[in-house]
Amino acid sequence: MTQPDALYESDLPHLKLLGRGKVRDIYEIDDAHLLIVTSDRLSAFDVVLPQPIPGKGEVLTRLANFWFGRTRDLVPNHLTGMPLEEVVPDAAQRAVLGDRAIIVRRLRPLPVEAIVRGYLIGSGWKDYQKTGGVCGIRLPDGLRQADQLPQAIFTPSTKAEIGEHDENISFGQTADLLGRELAERVRDLSLQIYTESAAYAREKGIIIADTKFEFGQDEAGDLYLIDEVLTPDSSRFWPADEYRPGASPPSFDKQYVRDYLETLDWDKKAPGPELPPEVIARTAEKYREAERRLTGN
Repeated sequence: MTQPDALYESDLPHLKLLGRGKVRDIYEIDDAHLLIVTSDRLSAFDVVLPQPIPGKGEVLTRLANFWFGRTRDLVPNHLTGMPLEEVVPDAAQRAVLGDRAIIVRRLRPLPVEAIVRGYLIGSGWKDYQKTGGVCGIRLPDGLRQADQLPQAIFTPSTKAEIGEHDENISFGQTADLLGRELAERVRDLSLQIYTESAAYAREKGIIIADTKFEFGQDEAGDLYLIDEVLTPDSSRFWPADEYRPGASPPSFDKQYVRDYLETLDWDKKAPGPELPPEVIARTAEKYREAERRLTGN
């Protein structure tokens, strides 16, 4: 069942659909440009759930654009600034898309996800309990769940197909994939973007515990920040006033849905279970609250 004001899949027959990801629909405009529509689909445990979260795609797009603006002095991004009217002339189609669509440069994505962790949580906490480190990076003894790390760490992963799981890789493996110079550039940029953005978010009452970035290159080999940046889908957001180390804090992101799904008898394989109306409504509110706090809008 689709909720009102929700977009599970976009439909733009005049453009060639290149593919649907877990959340984004990607259309071809020409050899140099793509149209990306961020739907209201929600994925959890690498499974796309059957119901959308109303307004989620618009929040993600506006928030990503906000961060693209704040980080453009550090690294260029894939936004073109072209108005949507140029590629979607039909006003009714634009109304359905709302704020969910952007026109971007057509770039070659790097085959790694650039993950930065500033706090010990999730799979990092599980790894630390077993090994005393995260992704092979040794950490001090005696850290608690949700503790802030002495400094942010770069823990890249491979990109998996829909339904598959990403795999953590070492920096050495990243250098093998990208070349050492590019791997170092991606690592250093990721840490810088995270550190500066996390400081800003903390002033707004949000802790960014961890996040993932994606990068792409043009034909000249220049590096761009692509996909999304510092959204509740790509990051773990905690309310600073409710943060207490030693337990998993409440969050503004889809961890709320993951926590609900963990209470079910579900094997974390497709198809995903239906969500109760109250879980859908609460999740939508969490996304909106994150946007309000970070952007003031």
